Amino acid sequence: MGNFLIGIGTLLFLVGIAWKWGLLSWFGHLPGDFRYEGEHFVFFAPLGSMLLISLVLSLLLWLFNR
Repeated sequence: MGNFLIGIGTLLFLVGIAWKWGLLSWFGHLPGDFRYEGEHFVFFAPLGSMLLISLVLSLLLWLFNR
């Protein structure tokens, strides 16, 4: 359990650094990411970005579990 928590912490740290340096600026701007802005309402659904992240994570987990 300890190694798992250390891995998750390291991953969150790296994602935070990438976010701060602007390496994740593509998130939310892919085809399939929906944004609707009304007068008093904003709806944002990053479906394309989440699909890409899911695909990458699934591939990584499959490779590590082989």
